[in-house]
Amino acid sequence: MYKFLMSTVVAGTMALATNVYAACGSISMADMNWPSATLMANVDKIILEEGYGCEIEMVAGATTTTFASMNEKGQPDVAAELWINAVREPLFKAMDEGRLHSAREMPITDLGEGWWVPDYVLTKNPGLKTVLDILERPDLFPAKEDPSKGEFIGCPAGWGCQLSNINLFRAFKMEDKGWILIDPGSQAGLDASMAKAVQRGDNWFGYYWAPTAPIGKYNMQLVPFGVPFAGAENWDGCIAKAEQDCADPKPSAWTKSEVHTIVTTNFKESAGADAMGYFAKRIFPGPIMNKMLVYMEDNQANGPDAAVEFLIEYEDVWTPWVSADVAKKVKASL
Repeated sequence: MYKFLMSTVVAGTMALATNVYAACGSISMADMNWPSATLMANVDKIILEEGYGCEIEMVAGATTTTFASMNEKGQPDVAAELWINAVREPLFKAMDEGRLHSAREMPITDLGEGWWVPDYVLTKNPGLKTVLDILERPDLFPAKEDPSKGEFIGCPAGWGCQLSNINLFRAFKMEDKGWILIDPGSQAGLDASMAKAVQRGDNWFGYYWAPTAPIGKYNMQLVPFGVPFAGAENWDGCIAKAEQDCADPKPSAWTKSEVHTIVTTNFKESAGADAMGYFAKRIFPGPIMNKMLVYMEDNQANGPDAAVEFLIEYEDVWTPWVSADVAKKVKASL
């Protein structure tokens, strides 16, 4: 009888453990093709596998292709960092119809696009509070080809943001105020212009986005425009279009960048409330993310290596996302 009872207990315990594992089950996750997204996905992989018993398969991803696959095929189950502006309408339709779900809006703080300067520009010139203030001081940013003009570094030709920068340049009448719009030619050219300026202690004013390694490495500061966002009709119907299709651009702050962690119904139902609760609490502070991107660039670290570095170095950031029991399991696995 004792042996029978013990075998029953052991069998029950094993079944319970199996059921806990099955409660999360096999999950596919997009490993997006930019540094912050692959870092986030690999942090999620470790925490979900070690802390919640999930079995994660990583699949290569990119914004539009990953969304299309999730929407049409229900795979992958998770996109950790989906910038939704390019897929807004079909994404919201899929969410309304219950195929996809937002597990976390804005999983990284301080992200977005806009116009930036090095921190020392603002320290040395305390009167520069907004873009409007900077536009009155082209003399602080002398152009290489004509030092009597101010130099604004825009987006490379062929990028969507090139159109927005050209039309904002027109909207703010920057040419009349003594500015030249510079095409850096490529991302390498854009990055090099920023790096050279900061390394020399020169002023730099131009377009960029965060989270990115250059923003963290050079302590770049996003400058408020000093005007409100002028509405979707102005932005989508003019600013974001080719110059010939934007006859009268209005001055505007940059359109809001929206990022979500998106999951399928399969993940929501299979992984359960605990795993969904993890995503709901999981927010990467922008300055920490930028430091991690600098680490990845300087050390040529991939997503899995960077995820381990983050979990070791920033325990105070991620442990509040999970229970003490889950945190213990994750730490033991590192």
